[in-house]
Amino acid sequence: MNVLELSEQEIIRRNSMNELRAMGIEPYPAAEYVTNAFSTDIKAEFKDDAEPRQVSVAGRMMSRRVMGKASFIELQDSKGRIQVYITRDDICPGEDKEMYNTVFKRLLDLGDFIGIEGFVFRTQMGEISIHAQKLTVLAKSLKPLPIVKYKDGVAYDSFEDPELRYRQRYVDLIVNDGVKETFLKRSKVISTMRAVLDEAGYTEVETPILQSIPGGASARPFITHHNSLDIDLYLRIATELYLKRLIVGGFEGVYEIGKNFRNEGMDKNHNPEFTCMELYVQYKDYNWMMSFTEKLLERICIAVNGCAETQIDGKTISFKAPYRRLPILEAIKEKTGYDLEGKSEDEIRQICKELKMEIDDTMGKGKLIDEIFGEFCEGTFIQPTFITDYPVEMSPLTKMHRSKPGLTERFELMVNGKELANAYSELNDPIDQEERFKEQLRLSEKGDDEAMFIDQDFLKALQYGMPPTSGIGIGIDRLTMLMTGKPFIQEVLFFPQMRPEKVVPKDAPVKYTALGIAEDWVPVIQKAGYNQVADMKNVNPRKLHMDICGINKKYKLELKNPTVAEVEGWINQIQ
Repeated sequence: MNVLELSEQEIIRRNSMNELRAMGIEPYPAAEYVTNAFSTDIKAEFKDDAEPRQVSVAGRMMSRRVMGKASFIELQDSKGRIQVYITRDDICPGEDKEMYNTVFKRLLDLGDFIGIEGFVFRTQMGEISIHAQKLTVLAKSLKPLPIVKYKDGVAYDSFEDPELRYRQRYVDLIVNDGVKETFLKRSKVISTMRAVLDEAGYTEVETPILQSIPGGASARPFITHHNSLDIDLYLRIATELYLKRLIVGGFEGVYEIGKNFRNEGMDKNHNPEFTCMELYVQYKDYNWMMSFTEKLLERICIAVNGCAETQIDGKTISFKAPYRRLPILEAIKEKTGYDLEGKSEDEIRQICKELKMEIDDTMGKGKLIDEIFGEFCEGTFIQPTFITDYPVEMSPLTKMHRSKPGLTERFELMVNGKELANAYSELNDPIDQEERFKEQLRLSEKGDDEAMFIDQDFLKALQYGMPPTSGIGIGIDRLTMLMTGKPFIQEVLFFPQMRPEKVVPKDAPVKYTALGIAEDWVPVIQKAGYNQVADMKNVNPRKLHMDICGINKKYKLELKNPTVAEVEGWINQIQ
């Protein structure tokens, strides 16, 4: 790496790394370092009247207070932090004191990984600590951490910029309290969900991510190309149609927890790549699935938070079963005053205009109803609420309602104003399913780029017979947001999708050499902030000369300094 691309702190750390090697200390040793304790366990298990416990721990050095021959550091391991007391004579019992005087005090930096062997004790201030008897260098940190300082529970010098935190999640996890806890809770959400499904006797499976038909949902897919087969493929938008094939094949119940991809917008509730759990169980209907979902979510909330309640956006949400059940047309009537039951597409379009909604000609009846619900109803359901009995136009994969013509046996679970789950009594009539697909094709031809494709192989599978089945999809990211009280989906994704970082535009070296500048000096000039030739146009030649000569000296580049007159000549040539 070019030295001019490094900060002063990075240069110091690299020099320290080289000094360690010159002393015979490898800053990145290969040998296993055996630990036998974690910070949190040491504190929890400490007893004042017990024999001093010998421990071997490892972690990052996050703070250091040097007081001559004795020092205190804070060591951060994978579970937490603990104070370590280090004295010169304890870690350097012989005549050679370099490990303390040179390595510990001068060549180690905050963020470096070290190993500590010693015994546990309580300081005069009452803090459980480790008295070090041996120190081992385990890994050098070449970039300085944005160390967050805490005093009386208040954080100073915080690493708070959301864009930086999401781009550099590894730094966020190191320095910000509570971030790791969010992702541990996410893991608990998934493991509890898996345990419930496994206990019920259902089989976890895997289905293709690259699909020839992006089916199972209404969404815009990502497209890629398979070179060997010379065909376009799609990243899956849902796992539904493949999981139903397995129900046809004889499984009692199957589920998959995996990634789906939708080529749509990003906001605080949406990421193009998201995790979803889909479950399908034979001989069940959507009423059974509502009851199963209530119990599943209540158990997850208790596992994550210790009770059936969670806090988000200043609101308390209870996942204790049972939840309210409300048909979608009744919800729309309740919130807007309009009764859409039995209304035609043209009548609903007119109602949308009366409600002053923005609509277009590509929207069919189902899309119009969905838009009304989304704008006037969805955000009002804070406590878990099952919105049921959707019109057939909104539900191309759902069984017709057994007693309500024109409606289907479908529900969406709304929590905190957003959809959390979507479930059906699954359509298993292959002739009806083919007609529904054809209607989706007509919508696509009208310009609806979220309409479903016709999946002929899935229709073939249905023709072999699929038993009565209920299925559900639950968004893991949104569920984690609810369980951890996070208002932004980016807070519960390790690496959310981001726009490309802005790159400072720089002129090519040839534009500088055309002014008579030696090519070796181009990175020096750009390091001084003159990334484009035009940036030098109105600069005082003496200032530019002082800037670049100072960099030459500071970074020990050993270039021959130009004269002020030469610098002035460069500037005078700029048009």
